[in-house]
Amino acid sequence: MKENYLDQKLYQYEKENIYPFHMPGHKRVDMGILHPEKIDITEIDGFDNLHHAEGILDEAQNRTADIFGADCSYFLVNGSTAGLLTAICAAVERGDKILVARNCHKAVYHGIFLHQLKAEYVYPEYTKAGIQGSISPEKIKEKLNSHPDIAAVLITSPTYDGVISDIKKISEIVHEKGIPLIVDEAHGAHFGFSKGFPQKALAKGADLVIESLHKTLPSYTQTAVLHVKGKRVSGRKIREYLGIFQTSSPSYIFMAGIDRLNRILTEKKKELFEAFEQRLQEFYKDMKKLSCLEVLQSQHQKGIFGRDFSKIVIFSWGAGLSGRHLSEILLEKYRLQLEMASGHYATALTSICDTEEGFRRLKQALTALDKAFLAHRKPVSPTNMTVSDCRLYRELPRAMELYKAKESAVREIELDCAPGAVSAEFIYLYPPGIPLAVPGEVLTEELIRNIRLLKEEGFAVQGMDDKSGKRINIVI
Repeated sequence: MKENYLDQKLYQYEKENIYPFHMPGHKRVDMGILHPEKIDITEIDGFDNLHHAEGILDEAQNRTADIFGADCSYFLVNGSTAGLLTAICAAVERGDKILVARNCHKAVYHGIFLHQLKAEYVYPEYTKAGIQGSISPEKIKEKLNSHPDIAAVLITSPTYDGVISDIKKISEIVHEKGIPLIVDEAHGAHFGFSKGFPQKALAKGADLVIESLHKTLPSYTQTAVLHVKGKRVSGRKIREYLGIFQTSSPSYIFMAGIDRLNRILTEKKKELFEAFEQRLQEFYKDMKKLSCLEVLQSQHQKGIFGRDFSKIVIFSWGAGLSGRHLSEILLEKYRLQLEMASGHYATALTSICDTEEGFRRLKQALTALDKAFLAHRKPVSPTNMTVSDCRLYRELPRAMELYKAKESAVREIELDCAPGAVSAEFIYLYPPGIPLAVPGEVLTEELIRNIRLLKEEGFAVQGMDDKSGKRINIVI
């Protein structure tokens, strides 16, 4: 059998004319190629050391802070995951209580586990569209008043679907208690660089902000930054935990990619963002003509404080399709690879590197599909879709803290026999990596039924030790 080497497959894929409406944000456009092998070095003379930056890397990080509006910024070569783990461990003491938005990425829960924290959850608002909404400042205030021992607050804004929370109001509420606000802004690295996009969480009062440069800007996969504003979190602790969670052999290719992004933003920001905004505006205007498919247009609606329009959310319920099915059609028939598919919608990620041709192909594909679906439409309500987000991410009863569940004795049982049992594992869809169930939570009949439906429809349900998803470890 012929060997299937990854590098050869990647080069072959590049020739297949599949347009990337997904991360990384460089969209495989040549932004000034770095020739990886020619610049792949280690900590040699003249090139500094990330974990003791005093020279060119210190200059590069300071440049990043100036461009992004931080007091200081730290390069992350292990992705936003390393930044989230660092922020959590630096902001609170081991065993403290932390208030966390329940729609956070799995890395946040890993930080809670590693630092043996007591987690209090705040859930996003429900929306008419069936997607997860914003985090309510009022709910944050209620939680902080009910739990005066909370030591920090962590929320995600924007979400994978581009939903933004009122960071300014939330930061004011959090700071009244004298504690820090951490914002996972992984999907908002492009914020603040033009009037067409929201301001950064840094400008709205957040203390620690983590941004994945590679998600929405022209930077390599795995590159991110941890920004610091103010002095509510110890700089010494941040540097200490970065040394723990980041590799001791950071990639100079990645770091060069971040500093190249600094140069792009310094020299070409205005023209790139103006062209990007124009393409988005034209796209949304044309998509108002759709009948069966629907592109999320409105910025403000119940449950949604604001939206990042670079995330194109395409609802498929009017055609009676799951988001997964729509995504498959777009790939197989139109050679368009989207970022994510959910129960009743699919999401296309765009960036300043998307081309006119890319937007044209997506518009033509959606228009053609809409016309075809109109002839035999079988619309359904988003609340009736078997695996819509509004039904998936429900509050589960909690029997114990996450870290206690992870350190308990377990046994494996059939998932269908698990209602009422305490999960010892995470269960999540990937993407987006938000847990449907967290260790320590009680599994419900509804959750297990939805997991079964997800698997039947071809979604990637992950987290369980049994990769088939038929069995799960529970606490005994």
